[in-house]
Amino acid sequence: MELDKNCVIKTQHLQKEYRLGVIGTGTLRNDIQSWIAKKRGKEDPNRRIGAEEYKKGDTFLAVDDIDLEIMRGERVGIIGANGAGKSTLLKLLSRITSPSDGEIAYRGRIASMLEVGTGFHPELTGRENVYLNGAILGMTRADVDRKIDDIIAFSECEKFIDTPVKRYSSGMFVKLAFSVAAHLDAEIMIMDEVLAVGDMKFQKKCINKMRELAVDENRTVLYVSHNMGTIQDLCSRCIVLDHGKKVYDGEVDEAIKLYMGGDNDEFFMATYEDQYKNPVRRHDLNLTQVKYNGRTTNLFYDNEPLKLELTWENLEDIPSLSLRVEVQDPRRIPVTSYIIEDFYSGKKGETHTQRFSFDISKIAQGRYFTRYVFYNKKDATAAYEDIEDAAGLIFRRQVSDTLKRKWHRSWGSVRLGNIQLEND
Repeated sequence: MELDKNCVIKTQHLQKEYRLGVIGTGTLRNDIQSWIAKKRGKEDPNRRIGAEEYKKGDTFLAVDDIDLEIMRGERVGIIGANGAGKSTLLKLLSRITSPSDGEIAYRGRIASMLEVGTGFHPELTGRENVYLNGAILGMTRADVDRKIDDIIAFSECEKFIDTPVKRYSSGMFVKLAFSVAAHLDAEIMIMDEVLAVGDMKFQKKCINKMRELAVDENRTVLYVSHNMGTIQDLCSRCIVLDHGKKVYDGEVDEAIKLYMGGDNDEFFMATYEDQYKNPVRRHDLNLTQVKYNGRTTNLFYDNEPLKLELTWENLEDIPSLSLRVEVQDPRRIPVTSYIIEDFYSGKKGETHTQRFSFDISKIAQGRYFTRYVFYNKKDATAAYEDIEDAAGLIFRRQVSDTLKRKWHRSWGSVRLGNIQLEND
């Protein structure tokens, strides 16, 4: 299998098959008991209660017919539910396990972090393990000598670097292991969910380092995580796995949307036929419909305002209604809100349709979700209370960019304009 000039990893029809069930019970006595029970047609006395029994020869495909091409300098996220095959795929690419079928071709050395403490000898000190990992990657002692100070400084483990790593916490393991992988001469970095063990400050430091290595040194990064925030911050491409199969390979936002359950991207109207099943503190109205005014698309350009039309039914007399419209990023984290207070009063049984216009010019290009929260006061002296909330429409914003460098989502979702120079 040949690799293109800029391709560093290529797979064709990659498969990994595992046998199901337990092989042996751990003792000869129990194995004989199980064999006799099977011959007599009785239940295995050593099988756990409730455990599924597999027939001899039952197998499953942890990785099922995956074709990949990873280019030099790419930052590729791999996401999917537990059991989707992410870790097995990384083990195959790291050559920790061999495929049952298919081919893998590489160009360059690989540094991988698949489990906390992998590749470290517990009896050796942190410093000795750095040299051990360098030797595994084919580096000489002199090569490691040139980088050892940077590795120790980045790991934040200077105080414990000459302590056997068996005394390290899981967080210290991750810090030193990542620092080794990032600073040694490997063209490909493969990272499983291990960064989740570290603290938030160090996670951010690692994400920035991986981005820097990919952009400045043209290294390739493969990164598995259940944290969509870090996937969005780091990756330029994303692969979604499901039951061992590759179901998507492309844009990060689209991959996250698919992984989180999917939404209709041409969603321009929603009808709420039933009252919400989840109980709320009060339920004075029932939102029945929301749509974009006079539109059959959810794409808004440049300074074009977002215009919504909401229809609701009053279930009680409403003396003074207020509304908060939340705008959320693909992780469902609010990035801003619009508020209008005391804009409507109505009687029980009435149906009302209200149109709103929102200035979204400060929101960066991208795809956003909305949520509508109605609230009011029982009387003039009472505090405001939420009376209804609903997940709403999705909108996409497109900007004619005047910047030479394209706006990156990791910079934020609110774009406040350019910096003005002041002359003395």
